[in-house]
Amino acid sequence: MNTFKIIPAIDIIDGKCVRLTMGDYAQKKTYSENPVEMAKSFEDAGLKYLHLVDLDGAKSNNVVNLPILQKIVKETNLIVDFGGGIKSTEALELVLEAGANQVTVGSMAVKSPMLFFEWLDKYGSERLILGADVRNGLISINGWQEDSSVTIYDFLEQYTQKGVRHVVCTDIAKDGMLAGASIDLYMNLLKEFPRIDLIASGGVTTFEEVLELKAAGLAGAIIGKAIYEGNITIEQLGKLQQSC
Repeated sequence: MNTFKIIPAIDIIDGKCVRLTMGDYAQKKTYSENPVEMAKSFEDAGLKYLHLVDLDGAKSNNVVNLPILQKIVKETNLIVDFGGGIKSTEALELVLEAGANQVTVGSMAVKSPMLFFEWLDKYGSERLILGADVRNGLISINGWQEDSSVTIYDFLEQYTQKGVRHVVCTDIAKDGMLAGASIDLYMNLLKEFPRIDLIASGGVTTFEEVLELKAAGLAGAIIGKAIYEGNITIEQLGKLQQSC
């Protein structure tokens, strides 16, 4: 297993750093007018990674906030994974050219699996992260606005057989709720798919929970609202990341 990755999240709408509740665009709270400065604060605290989500892009099916990605890459040394609105090869290439180290793809893996497999062949499993957004056991797509009929287990079985290694799994019912991560779900997935690098996302609430996810064998944890609401400090996370 690689180093445990502590990954703060920046979700962008209208160029601002926001958080949604359970993926609901109507339940939006703005935390910063300047995502670039927020990214710098993470780096200053000793964090190394960033999960950058273009929520405008996810909703519009086209990458919208590329300039923010470019600026964060230019002004920090953070290792950035980018998601939201990547619906074409052209969009994927734009994001990689803008400096994203990795790209998270969810909806397209469900709707256009052959295209996703082409990307996997061309760019490799280190650059592509499979976004497995789950609600009531089923994969959700299009910025969580639509549920598919595919179960999380069938989804991962299909893609791990094709060589997918990195997976971000978000339990939508937990996201933005500060109600605790779905540790049981993640442990079950790791039992079923022991070779994947599984990153937890959604509901991470306390620093102790981050330690629990690390001990459970996950590859990392994405943390959003708990940071912005002050439940977990970036200084705590930075010190832990430096020790991993």
